[in-house]
Amino acid sequence: MLNLSSRLRRPSWMMDSKRMGMTSHFQWLLLTFILLYLMNQVNSQKRGAPRDLKCVTNSLRVWDCSWKAPSGVGHGTVYEVCIENRSHSCYQSEKTNTKIPALPPGDHEITINRLYGFGNLLSKFTLNEKNVSLIPDTPEILNLSANFSTSTLHLTWNDRGSVFPHHLSVIWEIKILRKENKEVVKLVTHNTTVNGKDTVHHWSWTSDMPLECTTHSVGIRCYVDDLHFSGRKEWSDWSPLKNVSWSPDSQTKVFPQDKVILVGSDIIFCCVTQEKVLSAQIGQTNCPLIHLDGENVAIKIHNISVSANSGTNVVFTTEDNIFGTVIFAGYPPDIPQKLNCETSDLKEIVCTWNPGRPTALVGPRNTSYTLFESFSGKYVRFKRVEAPTNESYQLFFQMRPDQEIYNFTLNARNPLGRSEATVLVNITEKVCPRIPTSIKVRDINSTAVTLSWHLPGNFAKIKLLCQIEINKTNSVQELRNVTIKGVENSSYLVAVDKLNPYTIYTFRIRCSTETFWKWSKWSNEKKYLTTEAIPSKGPDTWREWSSDGKNLIIYWKPLPINEANGKILSYNVSCSLDEETQSLSEIPDPQHKAELQLDKNDYIISVVAKNSVGSSPPSKIASMEIPNDDLKVEQAVGMGNGILLTWNYDPNMTCDYVIKWCNSSRSEPCLMDWKKVPSNSTETVIESDQFRPGVRYHFFLYGCRNQGYQLLRSIIGYIEELAPIVAPNFTVEDTSADSILVKWEDIPVEELRGFLRGYLFYFEKGERDTSKIRGLESGKSLNYSGNIS
Repeated sequence: MLNLSSRLRRPSWMMDSKRMGMTSHFQWLLLTFILLYLMNQVNSQKRGAPRDLKCVTNSLRVWDCSWKAPSGVGHGTVYEVCIENRSHSCYQSEKTNTKIPALPPGDHEITINRLYGFGNLLSKFTLNEKNVSLIPDTPEILNLSANFSTSTLHLTWNDRGSVFPHHLSVIWEIKILRKENKEVVKLVTHNTTVNGKDTVHHWSWTSDMPLECTTHSVGIRCYVDDLHFSGRKEWSDWSPLKNVSWSPDSQTKVFPQDKVILVGSDIIFCCVTQEKVLSAQIGQTNCPLIHLDGENVAIKIHNISVSANSGTNVVFTTEDNIFGTVIFAGYPPDIPQKLNCETSDLKEIVCTWNPGRPTALVGPRNTSYTLFESFSGKYVRFKRVEAPTNESYQLFFQMRPDQEIYNFTLNARNPLGRSEATVLVNITEKVCPRIPTSIKVRDINSTAVTLSWHLPGNFAKIKLLCQIEINKTNSVQELRNVTIKGVENSSYLVAVDKLNPYTIYTFRIRCSTETFWKWSKWSNEKKYLTTEAIPSKGPDTWREWSSDGKNLIIYWKPLPINEANGKILSYNVSCSLDEETQSLSEIPDPQHKAELQLDKNDYIISVVAKNSVGSSPPSKIASMEIPNDDLKVEQAVGMGNGILLTWNYDPNMTCDYVIKWCNSSRSEPCLMDWKKVPSNSTETVIESDQFRPGVRYHFFLYGCRNQGYQLLRSIIGYIEELAPIVAPNFTVEDTSADSILVKWEDIPVEELRGFLRGYLFYFEKGERDTSKIRGLESGKSLNYSGNIS
């Protein structure tokens, strides 16, 4: 450096005035030069020092710090980096960067000195974690594989978690690219944590486009989210791309092949070919082409409809060829409906269910079912052969010894998904026996039989409740419940009593358990005729004297089946007088009348009905008829279907009352039918299928006392009156100025059809304008009711 201080300090009195002016100007210039030189020296020293210190970290353990070197610094330069207030740690580097341990939060003084250089080249910096950037290392994809059948990419990578000092959250960004131009089709994030050791992660993605259609590429980057790090956090660089492509073969051109898909889904089909594709269609619908790499094309189907059982065709057409595939659009299995498990024999359990909504998938795409029982760990499988709708399916499961509680899970599975239903049962409470078979009936007596049947199953540990249905003609159905102990050999026997002799019964049987779950189905009907018994009552009898009074005619009615107790073979008629009995005749069935020659003594007539077992009690009737001189013929009209007869109570009547009736036009003795009523009765309605409207009937009321009958009332009447069939046949016998004599014949009873109440006369004017009867005007009528017979 120039030493100019002595010059500048010389006294001004040594110069003359002229030189004084020149010297002053020169001194100003010299001083300016000196100042510029000194400033240049200072600035030269600053430009030669390190500057722009920046630090980044990829692990939070070490910071990688770098700075800018002075211009003109050559090789061999050594820098010393020191961290103040930390035992004065210093690091030397021949490069413009160095790694230092991560510093705790707060400001730290950093000095960087260029060693062995000219002058003082020390730089000082203040470094804080807030100024440090966290930039993870670029991830590396370990493997990228493809499952072409499911169009799924499988990605694996190492998170290099061992480089980090503690647990951290890491966000991974994965991008999927397609075609040769690397078009990004998917960008997803995937969250993980690092735990201080290297971990291999797996991630899968299913493409909406078959992987065979075009090249697919995958790249990843990461972002470390440390909540305790106060510096800047940045994404890592993208990893190099990994590619997956398909090597075409000469056979398959359209993808996917024979795909099963959910109804309503979107799907992409592509044709991989070197030929130019002209058109594409699904079913009968044309689809726009989507161009891929080369001549490859694709189509996209939205909201696909359910397929027919044979599937839906997808066709691509070129100039020379047609390429295609089949798509099957259906549904996953519905939850099995109405799952029920029961047994019919306590040997085998049958589980039934309804499949619910049809899947529209058949053949190899059908729904398969597996029935799993959790307590035993056993299972059985079932697969439908056809695909009918709304029908019930069943599986059989062999019962385990000494196991009563079963926990069943029915799993349903097809290519589109799975479902399940569960049921927990105590199988001894869910018994629905099979149909009873081999029904047999054996006689005990005429009113009781044994009923036996076969019921498959081993019911030795429980009791059965069986119901016997008993039917007979013209009778109300009867149901009888019987509780019987179950047996192992399946044969059962019960007694059925309180039956009627000689009656055809129809038996049916169904069974359940005593705790009752369901009845079995009814067995086939078994008809059986019970054996005969002695008739329980004698025939209903009546007697009439012949018109000449010499013979007594005995009538009797056939016994009802419930009183005959068998087939009536004959009737024995006998008479007794003064305790002497004489058997008169054996009358074969079906004859129901006997004529006896008797005198006027009081005989007791007995009628006995016989069947193969024996004779009925005798029915007795007296031959004597008590006279009644005070008897009048009465009239009565019925109610359309019968006629009501009434009488006063008579305590002298000790036997019964008998009402007989006949057609009044028939000669005596006439008898259509008779009816007996108890002695305490005062009225009865007479009904008969033989009654006809407009026909006159004669009714006779007899009372019985001391075994003798007395005629109490004689009544003629109609069930219903009708108008006469014909008009009277009349003649005019005489006329005068004030009278006319008219005569007519009686109308026969058969044509009268009711009781005659009177006659109605009509007259009209003749040719002359005069009336034949005084007081009668022309066109008027006259009623006549006197002396009518």
